[in-house]
Amino acid sequence: VQLVESGGSLVQPGGSLRLSCVASGFTFSRYRMSWYRQAPGKEREWVAHISSLGGTSYASSVKGRFTISRDNAKNTVYLQMNSLRSEDTAVYYCNNGESAWGQGTQVTVSA
Repeated sequence: VQLVESGGSLVQPGGSLRLSCVASGFTFSRYRMSWYRQAPGKEREWVAHISSLGGTSYASSVKGRFTISRDNAKNTVYLQMNSLRSEDTAVYYCNNGESAWGQGTQVTVSA
């Protein structure tokens, strides 16, 4: 199993980013996929998930600003992040609930 996150960057408050996570080594379409994040000095926290059928759920801190989606043909899950805030600064990870953590992708929101 391999999960490779990308798309993180430095962005100004109010800006947008789209993160991608390419998965391999398992039947991607059958798994609920989640995004998590870990800010410096804090525990890793759940951000959003998308079921195998496309149903979504979000943490209250990102609801209305972030959108999770998936492309089963590409074995990829996305996280569209809008109206970014400084408190969104973290390393973002995807996971299928069973795999080890990937390297993550750094998102820094700063003026």
